[in-house]
Amino acid sequence: MPDLHYEHPRLAAIYDLDSGWSKDRDFYLALAGAGRKRILDLGCGTGLLCDAYAAEGHDVTGADPSAAMLDVGRRKPNGDKIEWVQSFAQNFRSAKRFDLIIMTGHAFQVLLDDTDVLATFATMRDHLAPDGLIVFESRNPAIDWRLRWHGNEDEFEVDGLAIRQTCEVLSVAGDRIVFETRYAFPDEVLVSLSELRFRSRTEIEAGLQVSGLQAKKICGDWDGALFVSDSSDEMIFFVGCG
Repeated sequence: MPDLHYEHPRLAAIYDLDSGWSKDRDFYLALAGAGRKRILDLGCGTGLLCDAYAAEGHDVTGADPSAAMLDVGRRKPNGDKIEWVQSFAQNFRSAKRFDLIIMTGHAFQVLLDDTDVLATFATMRDHLAPDGLIVFESRNPAIDWRLRWHGNEDEFEVDGLAIRQTCEVLSVAGDRIVFETRYAFPDEVLVSLSELRFRSRTEIEAGLQVSGLQAKKICGDWDGALFVSDSSDEMIFFVGCG
């Protein structure tokens, strides 16, 4: 079941205010390069990147388990040019083969079970065109994410109404962090409970290998610098068939 901030229509409608266009989106948009590409966005959310790819003339498919998120995506400027599929990444099936397959927004980390990771890698492998590229990211577990996140607050405005967002880390156990995000609207408070898994580079590469895939490069930030195990925030995997 997707977290409330993905599934609730009111939270889906404001998702882009909190997780809107940013440096990581520029990074992924540039991957398409010149020429029309077939692109699959697994865990596409509200389709921010799907819309941008479609605006540049690419053939885009966006898959996400949240109906509320997909509804937001369909209303974007290029929403009618995109194929929208309600599906978890591990269950996605299509006759198409894609030049570029992405999983952004740290969606990889919501895959808590190893079986779901391997099923997602199988989805990617089975839908990749010859010489195609898979790119996804996961946060570096060497970083103290509890310190980064706990107590964070933000405020934004929608239709003249102020919304306050706060984050509280509830537990850190092994490679998992559980936290809640509270959204205080003028008339109600919505609380979304989330759990993420922080796998190591070694674990992820092992999963890729048994799935017939191989990491060709791992970047550590959105400027494209190579991953440094004790200091990089990100592990951005560039993957092809092994």
